Amino acid sequence: MEDKQICTAFGLKVQAVRQSKGWSQEKLALESCLDRTYISSLERGKRNVSLINIFKIAKALNIPASSLLQLDGETNEWN
Repeated sequence: MEDKQICTAFGLKVQAVRQSKGWSQEKLALESCLDRTYISSLERGKRNVSLINIFKIAKALNIPASSLLQLDGETNEWN
């Protein structure tokens, strides 16, 4: 999996969890103490998110951080 694909897949995972809770990007940004534009660019795969921000997002969404790294249909083989 290429870097861009990893960022895109991660962003889509965050977006799916956020939407399943009925949250806006602004709500997630407020709950995770991150900027809304950061959340937007992350969800579009434009950012390589840091480990610290993965944990902030997971805490805000009340899910384990590891669940954000479990990408549907992927073997998690990072080439």
